[in-house]
Amino acid sequence: MPTSYQRMLSKSLEERCNRILRDMECSQTARDRVGIQDFVLLDSHTSESAFLDNLRKRFNENLIYTYIGTLLVSVNPYKELGIYTKKQMDIYMGVNFFELPPHIFALADNVYRTMTSESSSHFILISGESGAGKTEASKKVLQFYAVSCPSTRLLDSVRDRLLLSNPVLEAFGNAKTLKNDNSSRFGKYMDIQFNYQGAAVGGHILSYLLEKSRVVHQNRGERNFHIFYQLLEGGEEDLLRWLGLEQSSQKYAYLVQGACAKVSSINDKSDWKTVRKALSVIDFSEKDIEHLFAIIASVLHIGNVHFEAGTRGYATLNSNEEIRWLSKLLELPPHVLREGLTHRKIETKAEEVLSPFTVDHARYARDALAKAIYGRTFTWLVNKINESLANKDSTRKTVIGLLDIYGFEVFEVNSFEQFCINYCNEKLQQLFIQLTIKSEQEEYEQEGIEWEPVVYFNNKIICDLVEEKHRGIIAVLDEECLRPGGATDLTFLEKLEAKLSGHPHFVTHKLADQKTRKTLGRGDFRLVHYAGEVTYNVTGFLDKNNDLLYRNIKDVMRQSKNTIIQQCFPASEPDNKKRPETVATQFKNSLAGLTEILMSKEPWYVRCLKPNDSKQPGRFDDIMVRHQVKYLGLMEHLRVRRAGFAYRRRYEVFLKRYKALCPDTWPNWRGTPAEGVKCLVKYLGYKPDEYKMGRTKIFIRHPRTLFATEDAFDVCRHELATRIQAKYKGYKVKEDFLRQKEAATKIEACWRGLQARKERDRRAWAAKVIKKFIKGFTNRNQPVGVDNSEYLTFVRQSYLQRLRDNLPTSVLDKQSWLTPPPVMQEASALLQKLHTRYLVRKYVQGLTAERKAQLKIKALASDIFKGKKESYPQSVARPFASTRISEQDMNTRVLQLMGTESMKYSVPVIKYDRNGFRPRYRLLILTKKAAYLVEETKIKQRVDYKSMKGVSVSNLSDDFLILHVTCEDIKQKGDLVLQCSYLFEALTQLCMVTKKRNLVQVVQGSVKFDIQPGREGVVDFKSSSEFMVYRAKNGHLMVESARAKSR
Repeated sequence: MPTSYQRMLSKSLEERCNRILRDMECSQTARDRVGIQDFVLLDSHTSESAFLDNLRKRFNENLIYTYIGTLLVSVNPYKELGIYTKKQMDIYMGVNFFELPPHIFALADNVYRTMTSESSSHFILISGESGAGKTEASKKVLQFYAVSCPSTRLLDSVRDRLLLSNPVLEAFGNAKTLKNDNSSRFGKYMDIQFNYQGAAVGGHILSYLLEKSRVVHQNRGERNFHIFYQLLEGGEEDLLRWLGLEQSSQKYAYLVQGACAKVSSINDKSDWKTVRKALSVIDFSEKDIEHLFAIIASVLHIGNVHFEAGTRGYATLNSNEEIRWLSKLLELPPHVLREGLTHRKIETKAEEVLSPFTVDHARYARDALAKAIYGRTFTWLVNKINESLANKDSTRKTVIGLLDIYGFEVFEVNSFEQFCINYCNEKLQQLFIQLTIKSEQEEYEQEGIEWEPVVYFNNKIICDLVEEKHRGIIAVLDEECLRPGGATDLTFLEKLEAKLSGHPHFVTHKLADQKTRKTLGRGDFRLVHYAGEVTYNVTGFLDKNNDLLYRNIKDVMRQSKNTIIQQCFPASEPDNKKRPETVATQFKNSLAGLTEILMSKEPWYVRCLKPNDSKQPGRFDDIMVRHQVKYLGLMEHLRVRRAGFAYRRRYEVFLKRYKALCPDTWPNWRGTPAEGVKCLVKYLGYKPDEYKMGRTKIFIRHPRTLFATEDAFDVCRHELATRIQAKYKGYKVKEDFLRQKEAATKIEACWRGLQARKERDRRAWAAKVIKKFIKGFTNRNQPVGVDNSEYLTFVRQSYLQRLRDNLPTSVLDKQSWLTPPPVMQEASALLQKLHTRYLVRKYVQGLTAERKAQLKIKALASDIFKGKKESYPQSVARPFASTRISEQDMNTRVLQLMGTESMKYSVPVIKYDRNGFRPRYRLLILTKKAAYLVEETKIKQRVDYKSMKGVSVSNLSDDFLILHVTCEDIKQKGDLVLQCSYLFEALTQLCMVTKKRNLVQVVQGSVKFDIQPGREGVVDFKSSSEFMVYRAKNGHLMVESARAKSR
């Protein structure tokens, strides 16, 4: 069943299939951009200068990774490059090793995929000088596996512990040196265990040669292990108070020797928080953490223990406060501690005797105790982490090992530690060359290619020089350490000179020639390593190799109640008189065990380089890099890889890539891949000495042959890309057209079917409705029932809709109301009434104030004259005016004579004299109290409304009126006979002013009027063909009016 990683890998590969040209090998395609990405393809592969030029060119473009086959060369950039993100991990996950530019993720992924596919174990050897980036490289590998491996809650827990073991081990095992602010002062080999699904299920860590001497001594410009500074800088006040510590590192003798407690690139407070969190995740109990910090604090207190010479010259303690804190932290009785630090137990046949220390011996014992406590605690810490990482499942596991070990070290003064470190590098170089040549030779044999012996420097002679029994340097050193008597560092050097005289890789001041002797001190010896010459000073070799801890001090520590100290100094530890193995022998045996582990696994290599000593970004020191290239054996490795053939690929891969160059193999080769490649290289014109055909691979001798093929492929690729694009576009267009045509046909068929079904349903519904309509029509006069209810509803609805569209728009429109059907007659009458009321209301609401006043006057005129006077209908349409002559047009004299009476209405009239009926043009003015007859500036007659008896008019179409007044006095003027063009208007105004609606009388025939009291006149009215006014023979005033036209 495929694992989640394999499914993810499959999906990733499927996505890449859309990018036809992405499967190129970057070592070829990118050679013209920034150097060459694989040194194997370097033409001048034997030239160190060409090697450095390519490395420098890529470094200047921030390309810090380069391959030598499957070996990865990494140059520390000393700056963030942004190439380790989650996105970058996804890009390199499941990709062919040479498909993308060189990267640590590419190597990690290739190792993982090889392990899962072949079910084999592998290891990655990360080496390089201090500060070259080894620790960071191992971190990046772990981070990649944390992201890329299958994930569950249990697996995430293992992953977190693997990742967080790093900061803990760095805190306790790393320190600032002159070359590196975070230098690993121990070697570390970590096994990551994977189950059959490719998930990380456990791990195991081995540590090598912790630099314990750093606990008690540091060179100027260096620091002790990070944990001491982290504790002082980041520890909580309560914790420091409980440990008896102060925040200042200047208070502690073991922390002031380097004079650089503060480092700009290190944040001790932040690192302390990380360590505390990591300890909790790795399943350290609170009790374990408490005891662990108590031990770290006790080392600082031990360093502050001072001795003075007593009266007899023996050491006495002068640090009661420090002893008190040590007693508390190590949970030991104070007197036992005092005795252990100032006396040595000597056993005789009969008894045990306590021998007091001198001050120097006491200081040695104190420092030995500090180193032993710290060293054993570090071992306990590694074992505790291993317990947390242990995999409980007993099924078979595959393993990827990470070996992060110190690189070759060359200082101004090189001591025992550098000797051990460089011996380790010699062993690893020997293993490296053996495995590389072995893998090359095996590949040649499997492919049936004749193996050509490779000339390389075999450093077995140097390894033997160091580790050979009885004659090697370690054997001589152990012999001196075990020899009783006056063995010193110089006697050790003398024995080396005696046993190794004449060895080509060993020289001392005594054995050197005159010229070389000037560069050597009398206490120095020089070894010619594979990486170059290193001069060692023998001072301290014996003490560091012995690393003795007096037996009585061990006894003291066994009395501790601190659980970690109890495990570090177990009661079951052998306590015989036999000397324990020396440090060098232990280290040699550890290396033998490590070599055995590595030989059982498939190797992968990461070589880390420092570009400069000042940690400056962008600076490439040629001399320094050349030296590292030499001692890391990169040129040796390149020569081994290039021995014979520079390039080899499986037939399937080679044919798939280059088949387009030959017409016979393009686009598909029908035969076997080997035959296809043979046909292809023949067409390309390869010479017989330029290539060899193996069983499954083609071997090409020179890079130039491959580059020429690649150049031809570049040209061909562009031509193919154009043709493929054209074909693909045509195919896509045709495919789209056919798909659209098919879709259109289906849509048309569906649409026609849908429309036909709709039409069928519509017709069925229509037939049903028509049947109901006919049945309803035939029963329309019957009472409402099932048969006619819908029809009658339709009739009502239809009538109401037609009525809505044809409603009368005027109140006067009485004829246009639609005739209702029988069923709607009652409702129609009610609606007509409502609509009429609506129109009236609408008309009334639309009237202005002036219009209302006009209508009131017209209504009054209608009451007076309607149906009584012939000419009235013609006057209805003519609006009445409020007055015919305004005050501004009147003579001011007349207005003055009228006094305070304001004019209400005025109109021009013709007055007929009472006696001779002569016409006179006058002005009739109505005020509130009286009517005035005015002639220009004179008031001819004033008629008070109280004295007005009435007004007579004829029923004909004339415009005469007779104003009757009361004549009680002969001097008073009689009635007025007037002719007025605005008869109806003037009389209506008169009625309104006088407030007498019955003032006007319409008469037929003749009208009598008073000329003066006792004397009457008569006005006769009759119809005629034309209007005439004259005095008749009988003395009457005859008014003949034209007959009114009927409307």
